[in-house]
Amino acid sequence: MRAGLNVKTDRREPDVTEATRGPHTRAHRTQAERREQTRTALLDATIDCLVEIGYARTSVQEICARAGVSKGAVQHHFSAKAELMAAAVAHLTTKLKSQLAASLGTLPSGADGIPTAIDLLWEGYSGTLSKAVTELWVAARTDPELRAAIRPVDRALGRATMEHITAVAGDLPRERAEILFWLTVNLTRGLALDAELGGDPVRRKELLEEWKRIAVSFYRPDL
Repeated sequence: MRAGLNVKTDRREPDVTEATRGPHTRAHRTQAERREQTRTALLDATIDCLVEIGYARTSVQEICARAGVSKGAVQHHFSAKAELMAAAVAHLTTKLKSQLAASLGTLPSGADGIPTAIDLLWEGYSGTLSKAVTELWVAARTDPELRAAIRPVDRALGRATMEHITAVAGDLPRERAEILFWLTVNLTRGLALDAELGGDPVRRKELLEEWKRIAVSFYRPDL
């Protein structure tokens, strides 16, 4: 059974104590390791806040409380809240890109792989990433600093994923493969929003199945 792509943030592991530390475990983490652990905790906590309570209620104080760090730690790693938000989405996006690359890389090329590729894009774009990014894009409409911070992250995900999709598309002309990809992304994002608003899951499934049929028809030279 193929695993889904709803990426979840990692919870921080507790520090290793003397009682649990093995003979080959280092007694102390390096400064770089401590910095990376703090940064990851902040990014995971930011994503959790966006998904669970939304952007409007996400404060630096709430992020720090969930991450178990001081407000000074945030200022040490990020110069502004917008930068922290963009970094959190980039952090989650990196995980999603890795999972998508691994899953798409196993598909047959050509029309036979397209339906499953659409399923994978739907799973990726409708999960945790979708919830977090939707919160940020709504806020970014009236926040130029936030919009400037998250736009490159969104574009990077699109470019990276499109390269994998064009590989799955096989001998489909690149311009057709790119159209197929962007239509799929925009459809899945719209359906993800529909799900958030309580839309009919049966209708969403029917629309996805119909899109798969249409997408496979891209391989017909008369269209």
